[in-house]
Amino acid sequence: MNGIKLAVCQMKIGDDKNKNLSVAEDMIKESSGLGAQMVVLPEVFNAPYQSALFPDYAESFPGITTEFLARSAALHKIYLIGGSIIEKEDGRLYNSSFIYGPTGDLLGRHRKIHLFDVEIENGITFHESDTLSPGNSVSVFNSTPLPIGVMICFDIRFPELARRYVLEGAQMLVVPAAFNTTTGPAHWEILMRTRAVDNQCYVIAASPARNPDSNYQAWGHSMIVDPWGKILAEAGICQEIILADVSFDLIRQIRTQMPLLKQRRPELY
Repeated sequence: MNGIKLAVCQMKIGDDKNKNLSVAEDMIKESSGLGAQMVVLPEVFNAPYQSALFPDYAESFPGITTEFLARSAALHKIYLIGGSIIEKEDGRLYNSSFIYGPTGDLLGRHRKIHLFDVEIENGITFHESDTLSPGNSVSVFNSTPLPIGVMICFDIRFPELARRYVLEGAQMLVVPAAFNTTTGPAHWEILMRTRAVDNQCYVIAASPARNPDSNYQAWGHSMIVDPWGKILAEAGICQEIILADVSFDLIRQIRTQMPLLKQRRPELY
């Protein structure tokens, strides 16, 4: 296998969990019909992105949403990166991404490591730590067509994490993320393309669509970036599916022609 077709579902997310799952179901089905072998959903794709509401939408694993993801992956025989959901375990809440294979088997889980606690003057104030706990582990998922590392939203701002994933074998960073209309226009594209160029890997960024009725306005502009920093596909602000062919040969070619990872001088920095 020299590549795969990948789809990102930029969903419009509302207050009704069942409706959100129905929208996800339709978009996954459409993506599969378009030939996608791997499908990526956005951050907190089954609920509003509001910290105060996270406890109301939280689920234990297994639960209604993770069972839906497993069924969908098996039905369409795809790799499904289930964006993220609010997961509850032992009295704590986590922002967690569940990854499933084509037989519906769980390949792994990533819990958001860096919580979005910001106070931007004349912009946005948000404190995920009011309700969420951070994840405390990193891992590379090797059972996907090429090794991936999952970074949820704020995680992408920490280059050390991206580099660790790549040094452990990741060739693609998957980023379910809900940047907002303050941070999105300033940093969204810069961060995704920079992580791709610095680490010579694909970056797949999956945002919710803009919802005018929501208290939190997602930036949208989901994108697929190649290891040279080229944007292969980009969404607007509305609900849509973007697709691109991910070439494994391109990763090898770029890393051979410009061997940045081999030329590192960790003894100096």
